[in-house]
Amino acid sequence: MAHSRIISCPLSRRQMLKGTAALGLGSAAAMGLSPAWATPWGKTNTYAYGSEEGPEIALAIRRESFSIAGQQARPITLNGTSPGPMIRLQEGQDAVLRVTNLLDEPTSIHWHGMILPMAMDGVPGVSFAGINPGETFTYRFPVRQHGTYWYHSHSGLQEQLGHAGPLIIDAAEREPFRYDREHVLLLTDWTYEEPAAVFRNLKTMEGYYNYQERTVADFFADVRNKGFAATAEMRSMWAKMRMSSRDIADVTGSTYTYLLNGHSPAENWNALFKAGERVRLRVINGSAMSYFDVRIPGLKMTVVAADGQHVQPVPVDEFRIGVAETYDVLVSPEDDQAYTIFAESMDRSGYARATLAPREGMQADIPPRRQIADRGMQAMGAGMGGMAGMQDMDHGDMSDMQGSMAGMKNMDHGDMSGMQGMAGEKQQNRVNGMLAAGSAQPGSSYDQAGIGIDPDARRTLVYRDLKAFSPWPDRRPPGREMELHLTGNMERYMWSFDGKKFSEVTGPIHFEKNERLRLILINDTMMEHPIHLHGMWMELENGHGELIPRKHTLNVKPGERVSALITADAEGSWAFHCHLLYHMDAGMFRVVQVS
Repeated sequence: MAHSRIISCPLSRRQMLKGTAALGLGSAAAMGLSPAWATPWGKTNTYAYGSEEGPEIALAIRRESFSIAGQQARPITLNGTSPGPMIRLQEGQDAVLRVTNLLDEPTSIHWHGMILPMAMDGVPGVSFAGINPGETFTYRFPVRQHGTYWYHSHSGLQEQLGHAGPLIIDAAEREPFRYDREHVLLLTDWTYEEPAAVFRNLKTMEGYYNYQERTVADFFADVRNKGFAATAEMRSMWAKMRMSSRDIADVTGSTYTYLLNGHSPAENWNALFKAGERVRLRVINGSAMSYFDVRIPGLKMTVVAADGQHVQPVPVDEFRIGVAETYDVLVSPEDDQAYTIFAESMDRSGYARATLAPREGMQADIPPRRQIADRGMQAMGAGMGGMAGMQDMDHGDMSDMQGSMAGMKNMDHGDMSGMQGMAGEKQQNRVNGMLAAGSAQPGSSYDQAGIGIDPDARRTLVYRDLKAFSPWPDRRPPGREMELHLTGNMERYMWSFDGKKFSEVTGPIHFEKNERLRLILINDTMMEHPIHLHGMWMELENGHGELIPRKHTLNVKPGERVSALITADAEGSWAFHCHLLYHMDAGMFRVVQVS
């Protein structure tokens, strides 16, 4: 029996000005676009569910002028908003999404995390030809999942221009938790520079956007804490590598304005609640390059879903969300007061924020800002579990470290032979044994949130915490293992798999149809990489046996080894890449062929 569901979210001031009226229903109708296309960040729409085919949703893609964070900008818009409108689908229906390109260049939409036919995946040159200027392409696919996802362009660097939006799929059956209301929180990073110029600058000079370099004052503080000899040796090591210990993010708050639902921190987007309600927050990292640490001072969060998939509840004070990941959390504010939703960039160069409040216009205090962390040897040891964290190495160990680290600035896969000497071969063998595929142990990399997180300060989500609600149906052991190294040359800004950027590979990665395999990802760089596989789930081997969680994006920390099981049940060609936009464009991209 068909029924109706009303979807409601607060409408932003900018989108009130740029929404349906600005788009012009007359012109939309002339183009054949339905005015009830999708929820433009808060307009209340009623969709009829229950039929085999869901309502047709039409999207018009333009580049327009309007204000972002108080400055004039020219983002890419979808139906007059940037980020694009929230699209809501129903599990069990067929999605019909008609996309019209009103840009002067080709475009596309990839439905991130969706399991769908290859031709609907939206990657030009891999799964379809793209959408040329003036053309309309209709995406049509069965919706056989539910949860929190998002959509974005897979054409050039358009994602950086605001070509992205949230995608919510309502479950066909009752979910294993209850809530009274929900809010979608889309995190993005905006730059007033053209993305092509940002990319050129990254290629021209390493650290171009890093304005948080160590100072003379930092040097003397290190001398006080570690002594002159150790400080001088560490500085010398970084100088020889032509690197900075504060290379945390390629593009930082010096260039980025961090936005939440398209709003800057000063604009204070409000999410409403009534005291005593249980509120579901669907958090999406739709940024091009930025990781965020999310917390709500004064409220405990309970994580109930990761990448759209239910997980057993995990109470936390904070979670780090990598680019392209999603997390659903429940909060239960009991008091009639405002709370700050605080999303601090991993490199501490800025933040996005909103206010969870019982009434519009309220705000709460911004929590004290944290200082940027140093990568150093502590960061390189983050993924190495029982290695005593490398920061505990005595002075004699540093000679091994200094020699083997000297080439890391310009690493390609061939350089990795020298890595076996890092902290001594004996220690490396301990690492390899402890992090053997599927053998995450207490104290291993799955138990660490990453750089800049103090586990003693607050309870922070780590990958070890994620435990599926029910086993994945395919319980076959893997028939083979495939190992891929994440590699790069930071000075020349070249990123790759196994030392080869996409333009240098001669063919796709082959999966056999319906095979069960183990994919092992080893990060040989000093940067985080969120790795995304299209068309199939990756089951993170984090030590929970049959209840290991499914994810569409896996964050791999520096020096870390991550393993996942894959059922290659999706025939065709699928993109596989780092979801840091400029890393992908610089070569960390491959095609997986399932046949």
